[in-house]
Amino acid sequence: MLDAVVVGAGPNGLTAAVELARRGFSVAVFEARDTVGGGARTEELTLPGFRHDPCSAAHPLGINSPAFRALPLERYGLEWLHAELPMAHPFTDGTAAVLSRSVAETAASFGPRDAGAYRRLVAPFLPKWDTLTRDFMSLPRTALPRDPVTLARFGLVGLPPSTWLTRRFQDERAKTLFAGLVAHVMAPLGGFATGAVGLIFALAAHARGWPVARGGSQSISDALTAYLKDLDGLVHTDYEVKRLDDLPPARAYVFDTSPTALARIAGFGRYYEGYKYGPGVFKVDYALDGPVPWTAEEARVASTVQIGANSAEVGAALRAASREGRAPEKPFMITVQPGVVDPSRAPDGKQVFWAYGHVPSGWTGDLTDAMERQLERFAPGFRDRVLARATAGPPELAARNANYVGGDIASGAVSGLQILLRPKLTLSPYSTPHPAVFICSSATPPGPGVHGMSGHNAAKAVWRRLRQT
Repeated sequence: MLDAVVVGAGPNGLTAAVELARRGFSVAVFEARDTVGGGARTEELTLPGFRHDPCSAAHPLGINSPAFRALPLERYGLEWLHAELPMAHPFTDGTAAVLSRSVAETAASFGPRDAGAYRRLVAPFLPKWDTLTRDFMSLPRTALPRDPVTLARFGLVGLPPSTWLTRRFQDERAKTLFAGLVAHVMAPLGGFATGAVGLIFALAAHARGWPVARGGSQSISDALTAYLKDLDGLVHTDYEVKRLDDLPPARAYVFDTSPTALARIAGFGRYYEGYKYGPGVFKVDYALDGPVPWTAEEARVASTVQIGANSAEVGAALRAASREGRAPEKPFMITVQPGVVDPSRAPDGKQVFWAYGHVPSGWTGDLTDAMERQLERFAPGFRDRVLARATAGPPELAARNANYVGGDIASGAVSGLQILLRPKLTLSPYSTPHPAVFICSSATPPGPGVHGMSGHNAAKAVWRRLRQT
């Protein structure tokens, strides 16, 4: 009998398996698709030689993850590549605000009226970032806070809506960039704890950057898998699990799946009925005949580029997708251009380009034209560079990754109390009605992103049970 079976070979499932195997437990992973990766994969979606990331592409939470930093993933081929700028947010006048490794450079890009306010915002937290991120990403109840005072101070700043936090800024440049940071988790700008979301992304950039993985996001999953195999863990692909009886006998079962899928497989009925899914996304992967022709120089050297003319436009796009049930006319977009640091992702002189906008859950329309009209506002001539495109709306994204219910790449709405307490209002989010069944997906704290911390935290709950039985 195995000690643990993990269902789903995404970053969280693989991390949970590694953490258990490191502690001497026998582990096997079962993945429905023909390759590992989940939200961290790389494929040729458009033309031969163009290697795209179907899901996540830039990794500020990955490089800052306490779980990943504790593992020897570099020995297994993971290499983080840093662009000159982690992120840029261009404006229609040809200028840009930036999120730089340097606090001073970032503050200067906001203009003199907001530079001091930004420095004062991040100053209390950046020197204590490693402790703060470990405390924040280990909530709730998986570890005692190492610095409860700083964590409490962060809560006072971050728990109110982001619109409260941005009141300290006078000009649109800082407000717009910060609104874009919040939009990465598709949360309405006026929602609970959205200030924390924006602040975490900013601090992560200053601490260690927003890198891409050399060769694509698949490198993260492949490194975790290779390490797991060296620890004698087993990985089975092309193995769809429809019920618990499909799995071999084990002392514990750990699911890197949506709560909906877990309830169906384990027979939990309506246990997760209250869990809410958020808006979906419409994603386009481009093969380009050269770099994106950004008007703003800063955008040409940034790995991630946010697209939204001002904070009102960003907010309107989020409201349209999450509350009004329609696709925005001017979508807020997150784009990644890995080629600025990783030429291996495309043939010589060519580029891969990754972009998505927010749409209602389950939306079946085509946002391509609206997205490209937005891109042309900040990069005139963009369409002339397009060699091929691969589009995916909510139905296609959900088909690629069953955790993306309705196209929700956050695996659950990041709003209300669910931003912190997910998938249930409980202090034991990784446990389920069955004492031997656990959940470790992005539907559990600390939530979405390729960081492995949900798997790391769930593994703690699992090994405590295994030691007791």
